[in-house]
Amino acid sequence: MNGAFHTGTYSNVFKELGKSEAEIESRLNEVFEEIFFGGEKIYFINESGDMGYVMDTGNNDVRTEGMSYAMMVFVQMNRKEDFDRIWKWARTYMYIKEGWNKGYFYWSMLPCGGKNSDGPAPDGEEFFAMALLFACARWGDGEGIFNYSHEARELLRECIHKGENHPDCIANPPGPQPMWNPGNKLIKFITGLEMTDPSYHLPHFYELFALKSYEEDRGFWKAAAAASREYLKTACHPVTGLAPEYSYYDGTPYAERNNPDKSEHPGHDTFFSDAYRVAMNIALDHEWFAPDEWNRETADRIQKFFMEAAIGSCTKDKVYKTDGTVIDFPALHPVGLLAANATASLAARGEQRLTFAERFWNTPPRKGQRRYYDNFLYIFAFLALGGNYKIYI
Repeated sequence: MNGAFHTGTYSNVFKELGKSEAEIESRLNEVFEEIFFGGEKIYFINESGDMGYVMDTGNNDVRTEGMSYAMMVFVQMNRKEDFDRIWKWARTYMYIKEGWNKGYFYWSMLPCGGKNSDGPAPDGEEFFAMALLFACARWGDGEGIFNYSHEARELLRECIHKGENHPDCIANPPGPQPMWNPGNKLIKFITGLEMTDPSYHLPHFYELFALKSYEEDRGFWKAAAAASREYLKTACHPVTGLAPEYSYYDGTPYAERNNPDKSEHPGHDTFFSDAYRVAMNIALDHEWFAPDEWNRETADRIQKFFMEAAIGSCTKDKVYKTDGTVIDFPALHPVGLLAANATASLAARGEQRLTFAERFWNTPPRKGQRRYYDNFLYIFAFLALGGNYKIYI
């Protein structure tokens, strides 16, 4: 058992590049300030100072993805006041108080607090729960919605038990639906659709949910961690390591039968924006739990592909099929792609691992309209590669 969960020791790839602890800490603080408080910030605090939100600058909305990501960043950076601002905004405006989705969060909102969506997206809920449990460990539980561990356990219970005793449950959607399929224990892309998104699979989170959820739910989360690890082995291509944006439960890329026009999107069966996160998740699972050699082998495959095939042919900012075939469509988040591939260095063993880490170190956060997604992957990568993406449990 050589993962950080067991050893308490975190890898520091930046130190391998010759960077000092002081240099890493200084740069991390600079990056954090630029992304959240700089001239092109993504974080906004309301006039009363007690709530805040993160703007998806590419889509001009507030998403559970970004809100929960911000909470994870803030707990890692020990920023309780900012964490509480985000959580209060989410619980005030995004929390669903009635109907089939009661207990979940609307996945997209207007900055004014108005609804953009009618339902949730499971990637937000799993990051909310993990960030809340870390907050409990770092700062202790408070009152009401700031009773972090209670909020996390209640949310996790909804995610797996929703609709169990309801006549419109699994057999007859669209009734109240769980976020994980109760049979195969795999996370769904959305609650009412039986398919998944490879980048949603966070077995390293589920291992921790198995320790801190309600006792009767712990067996489910332990099984979910094992199920997601096995699923990822089918979703990631055996040669390139690339995963599609969406897939069926057997790992087969999701074929969009009703989307023949791909002028605005190359298709969710390709290695596109969502899929970049898979490399990060595989690497962090290795860093925290080191489950088996597959994580290391796949991290090597991904980096080798982008060193030899993509970067070598000057097509690194394109889209790919999972087998590596180039699609003539621009990558919308090239900085995010580099950040994800650099994070793979936590698990990779090939000589290219330091090349990716150094290229990332020398690349600044993204500017402009699409900076939101890129810069979240950027800050997560910077935390992880400097040994600062830690377990608090």
